[in-house]
Amino acid sequence: MRMSLQVLDDVRLNFSPGSLLVMNVILAFVMFGIALRMDFSDFRNVARHPRSFLTGVLSQFVLLPAVTFLLCMALRPFLSLSVALGMILVAACPGGNISNFITALAKENVPLSVSLSAFSTLICVVMTPLNFSFWGNWYSHASHLVLPIEINFVEMLQTVLILLGIPIVAGIFFARYFPAVTRKLIRPMNILSIIAFVGFVAAALAANFGYFLKYIHLIGIVVVLHNALALLGGYAFGCVNRLSRQDVHTVAIETGIQNSGLGLVLIFNPRLFDGLGGMAFVAAWWGVWHIVSGMCMAFIWRKRNSKYRL
Repeated sequence: MRMSLQVLDDVRLNFSPGSLLVMNVILAFVMFGIALRMDFSDFRNVARHPRSFLTGVLSQFVLLPAVTFLLCMALRPFLSLSVALGMILVAACPGGNISNFITALAKENVPLSVSLSAFSTLICVVMTPLNFSFWGNWYSHASHLVLPIEINFVEMLQTVLILLGIPIVAGIFFARYFPAVTRKLIRPMNILSIIAFVGFVAAALAANFGYFLKYIHLIGIVVVLHNALALLGGYAFGCVNRLSRQDVHTVAIETGIQNSGLGLVLIFNPRLFDGLGGMAFVAAWWGVWHIVSGMCMAFIWRKRNSKYRL
């Protein structure tokens, strides 16, 4: 299997500068929409119950990258370098923009979900490059079986600042100074953000559909396993910290739903990874699969929550 996955290290997916620009615009739109929902009032209730919030933050930015690194090391005989780095990059990204929707669908703690998504999006400007640089460089130097690489933390930090910093700041200020318009925009922006995200992944697939048909079976199981560990890790971490059932489920969702769209933009950036095949396959398939797994968990937990409230 390793020899099969190894071919992905030499694949450079086709993505024109125009397509990359479209992806950047879509990501900015999605981040602007998320920022419209960021309000300091959401943090008040969470501040009264800091254990759940801190558990979620640690699960997102400490537990998940560490578990991902251990998974990559355990699967080292089977993984190629680019696939492992793709897994680490996805784990380093903030929570996905659909996590709030899935949490609401599951009838779990939406204010906690919104707070965790907002906070992770804000601090990912630093934490995503930092986590990826730390765990990625450690993995690439941890074995003689893979070629060492150097990940430029400053370059990645600058890219994330531009891609996320500007639309987030714009969204927060827009919500503050145009509250009436914002209230009307939030619901349609939620829907459009989900549509845009699906289109975002579809755009990455469409330009390289032949490659995906040829190679997706090689990493499909890896991504499913990775996502399952993320959900299970968040769930277990919440249980260990003795959170309520709703908060445990919310932390699990926030840990298992990652902003792989950001990962794709970084991967296709010619100054960073230039469409490195294995990384792109992981991020794109994660973008599809975490919607499937998240929706399945939401329907299961929604049914249980409805039964508990009868």
